Amino acid sequence: MTDSDTGRDPEAASATEPTASPAPVDGRSGFVTFVGRPNVGKSTLTNALVGEKVAITSDKPQTTRRAIRGILNRPGGQLVIVDTPGLHKPRTLLGQRLNDLVEQVLGDVDVIGFCVPATEKVGPGDRRIAESLGGYGRAKKVAIVTKTDAATRDQITERLIEVDQLREDWAAVIPLSALTRDQLDVLSDELLSLMPEGPALYPDDVVTDESTEDRVAEIIREAALDGVRDELPHSIAVVVQEIAAREDSDITDVFADIVVERDSQKGIIIGHKGSRLRDVGARARAQIEPLLGTKVFLKLHVRIAKEWQRDPKQLGRLGF
Repeated sequence: MTDSDTGRDPEAASATEPTASPAPVDGRSGFVTFVGRPNVGKSTLTNALVGEKVAITSDKPQTTRRAIRGILNRPGGQLVIVDTPGLHKPRTLLGQRLNDLVEQVLGDVDVIGFCVPATEKVGPGDRRIAESLGGYGRAKKVAIVTKTDAATRDQITERLIEVDQLREDWAAVIPLSALTRDQLDVLSDELLSLMPEGPALYPDDVVTDESTEDRVAEIIREAALDGVRDELPHSIAVVVQEIAAREDSDITDVFADIVVERDSQKGIIIGHKGSRLRDVGARARAQIEPLLGTKVFLKLHVRIAKEWQRDPKQLGRLGF
C-alpha cells in the first residue's frame, strides 16, 4: 500500500441542475445552500438533514471542494441541499475557484442558509458574508445558529441577537444542533415553506447525485485529512483510478491516488514504513464497503503533482 421553476433559469449552473429523472410528486421543491466561514458545520448539517453521509467532514478548514447535492424528501415536498466550500480569502488558484463555485451556486438557489456557530462570537468574516448576501436578491435568506449542543444558553441567546442584527430580511432565525438533531425538523419545515411550488426534482430513493467514484474519493480524502498538520490538508487531492468487481468473487478492487505537492508531504502521508497510509486505507475501507455493498481491496498510491493548487492544468486534471 505504500506505493500505494417554477421560475427557474433554464441556463442555471450544473450545481443546481438535477441529472436524474424527477418523481411526479406535487408540493414544493427547490435548492438551498448553506454559507458561512469555513468549519461552521455546513457539511455536518447537510448530512444530518439528508440522513446519510453525502459530504465528508473534518476539523480542517476548506474540506468541501465541490458543490455536493443531498436530497431530503419531506411530506410537503423535496429539498435539494447544495453543500459548498466555505467562503474565504483565497491564497491559491484553487481557493479562487472554490470561491467562484460558491458565488455560482448562490446565484441559482432558492434559499440561502447563513450559518454561524453558537460557540463563537460573530466576527468581521461573518459580517462580510452576511452583507454580501444582498447581491443575491432571488434567494430568500435564513439565519442558522449551529452547534447549540456545545454552547451555553447564554451563548445561544447572544448569538441569536447578534445574527438577527446582521440583516433585516431574514425569513427566519433558527438555532439547532446537527449532532443531536435538535431543531432539524424546524429548519426543514421552514426551508420547504420557502420553496416554490412544483414536483420533486429527484426520485424519492435518491439521496445524492454524486457518482460512486467521487464519493469513494472523498471518503479516502477524509481519512487522509485526519491528524495531518494544518498546512497539509489543502495540498491533498484524491483521484480514483478504477473500481472493479473481481470475477467469481465478492471483492471489489479500488485503486486510487492520493496527490500531494511535495516530497515531504508524501512522506507524511505514507508514514514510517507505510504505517500511516495503512491506517488511512483501513479507515477509508470501513466506509467504502457499506457504500459499495461488498468487501473491498483498496490500493492507495501516493504521488506528487508539484504546486497543483496553483497550476491551471493540474487543477483541470484533478477536476477543479
